[in-house]
Amino acid sequence: MKLVRFGAIGAEKPGLVDADGKIRDLSAHVADISGDTLDAESLARLRAIDPASLPLAPEGVRLGAPVARPWSFIAIGLNYVDHAKETGQEIPSEPILFNKLGNTVSGPFDDVIYPKGANRMDWEVEIAFVIGKRARYVEEKDAMDYVAGYAVCNDVSERRFQSKRNGQWVKGKACETFGPLGPWLVTTDEITDPHNLSMSLKVNGELKQTGSTSTMIFSIPYLLSYISQFMVLEAGDVVTTGTPPGVGCGMKPPQYLVAGDVMELEIEGLGLQRQTVVPFTG
Repeated sequence: MKLVRFGAIGAEKPGLVDADGKIRDLSAHVADISGDTLDAESLARLRAIDPASLPLAPEGVRLGAPVARPWSFIAIGLNYVDHAKETGQEIPSEPILFNKLGNTVSGPFDDVIYPKGANRMDWEVEIAFVIGKRARYVEEKDAMDYVAGYAVCNDVSERRFQSKRNGQWVKGKACETFGPLGPWLVTTDEITDPHNLSMSLKVNGELKQTGSTSTMIFSIPYLLSYISQFMVLEAGDVVTTGTPPGVGCGMKPPQYLVAGDVMELEIEGLGLQRQTVVPFTG
């Protein structure tokens, strides 16, 4: 299934995408696409519904993030060898973990706000996975049982905040609108191999990032198992898994976003995002 949330900000309804690409309204069956609806039994019930029996969403309706605000939004740093090299950093021997915040999550086509005081705003196309049930001390061999599905994530970053403001990457990763997700939450049964998907990102129509999830250093099962040794992941939590090369800070000279720039991100099987950078207006 491709699960979505549609409607105005703060009033999204749950839905799914039918075989014709039309959005169908699931609100008669579930209150939202959230932790309560992402366990295997709940997904099986939704999968059994005939999409044709569901009302159509309004044509052209806004898409929100495909999962309601997560309790935790964990990100992985430097998880692609070429990305680590382009930023001049060592290839990690263990996953680097940092936090984004639940309130950074935004829709796949919503504007991204340029923060006050920023001057090194950057892009990162990533595959994220969403937790389907409570995960604590999970063994790697069992890890995929805890994954509900996958989504495109733009791990928007402010590099000066991240690296030059005296520690903790979260400073440059948790600004408002810095976590676009979607357009869909694609359940695991639709993706044969999440570690063999092409990825791309354009800025103003110019290709900046190309890559494949096949070049991740640490796989999704390894990451889930590893994270669960340090913290409990709850159903509905999001983990975004790192980016391939081609980020602005790795270019010579560096290239950064400015207000008016348009980012387009795509991952094979997971859909496309498009965001415009807009100035902070208060």
